Amino acid sequence: MDAQPLIALPAVLALECSPGQSPAAVTLSRDEAEALAGLIAEDLHALLPQIGEARLALAGALFDPVELLRPGFPVWATLDELARRVPRGHLENVVAFGSHAGQMPAQTLVPEPDHAGGALRLLPLSVLAGEALADGLARDMEIQLVGRGEAGTRTADWLMRTLGVRLEHARYLSRNDLLALTCVQYEHVNLASLWTLLEAALLTPDQPEHTLSARGLPLRYAEGAVHAGSPAAWLAAQAGDSAERAHAFAGMVFELRQYAALLEAHRLPLRLDQGDAGAGWLLETLAAADPALAPPVLFAHEAPGLGTVAITAAQPGAGGRPRLLAHGYPLAPPALGPLAAVLAARYGIEPGLQALGRVWLDADGLAARAPSRH
Repeated sequence: MDAQPLIALPAVLALECSPGQSPAAVTLSRDEAEALAGLIAEDLHALLPQIGEARLALAGALFDPVELLRPGFPVWATLDELARRVPRGHLENVVAFGSHAGQMPAQTLVPEPDHAGGALRLLPLSVLAGEALADGLARDMEIQLVGRGEAGTRTADWLMRTLGVRLEHARYLSRNDLLALTCVQYEHVNLASLWTLLEAALLTPDQPEHTLSARGLPLRYAEGAVHAGSPAAWLAAQAGDSAERAHAFAGMVFELRQYAALLEAHRLPLRLDQGDAGAGWLLETLAAADPALAPPVLFAHEAPGLGTVAITAAQPGAGGRPRLLAHGYPLAPPALGPLAAVLAARYGIEPGLQALGRVWLDADGLAARAPSRH
């Protein structure tokens, strides 16, 4: 087998913890990982007899699905690279990677604390097979794991004792099974559009993809990032009275915040078409500041339960009518201050915000009241 190119067939052992329980640790020691890999090999051999001709690799770490489903699948890529370095015959061609002196063999195999609280924990697996074996084994994995992939009793008992949790389920899934499961979960919470973009980034990263959010905001995936259309332009196209349009805009910003948080978890950048983006914010420029007018003022549009949903930079124009310069959108709580600082630095003003108390609209969409200074 070693003389042939090895093809990686990714999978996971998915653990569903009982409500209110979480594992005592997110990584296994080397000895623990090796013991678990032996039990997994027995389970998989019963389902996939040909797997004995391949190399089975395990990462002894518990991940959230968002950590595994990132562009380039970095956790599996690291696991595959480490497994290919191990000479054939090591642990009967079963290899496992755990922690030693508190350190995993690669930083990529260290789960992130921010994602440690989920009920579904995933142990990454990879089956490395020669070309002659890989196609048939891949087909068998897709059929057998989803249909009969419950972990064996010995494996489940070992996991519960070692991790200190009760498990509702412990089952093997191919990576395709995991993708399908995540798709269903996102569709169930009205995030089908997000999944369309994420799937493109994962499976066809060189091909663009276009969609609309559930509220109709244009979104596209291209060149490793998701690009959102202008929230202000979206608002300008909405019908209804001022209260209805303000409510719709707040809902759209809430939706965009959901998208931003999940895209960040999946390590997929969010950008703005014809605009700028930073850590947790988007910014669109409408016009350059007029040096003949008074300095710009920053206004905070607010919505109940959401706080500041947009910042508008404006100067007093003809007849006191505001001259709009830019709209910024804070998509994460820590981003409001940095966004205001970016706008203040751009216009050479203090980063203070004049609170509007609501989403301020005119007939054309997002607006601002006449700037004043006290």
